[in-house]
Amino acid sequence: MEKRLNYNYVFVFYDVNEKRVQRVFKICKKYLCHFQKSVFRGETTPSKIIKMKTELEKVIDKNEDFVCIIKLLNGNVFGEDVLGGDKKESDLFL
Repeated sequence: MEKRLNYNYVFVFYDVNEKRVQRVFKICKKYLCHFQKSVFRGETTPSKIIKMKTELEKVIDKNEDFVCIIKLLNGNVFGEDVLGGDKKESDLFL
């Protein structure tokens, strides 16, 4: 039997048709912190990931849109270098 992992940190990035972009943005904003343009990230729970994914699947056109959800066990298992941009340190949630 496969052991299920309890992911609690998520990155979401997307490229969707402009007709649906606002709805996708609002769904992601409900569950995560807006990081940059079409990128969200933040701490969450496995159940919230499932809810967010279910809502996104109802909105997107799978033949036209792209949504990627990267799940991590916690926010400390990756390195990050941010180059450029005008994000203040207080705006970056890590």
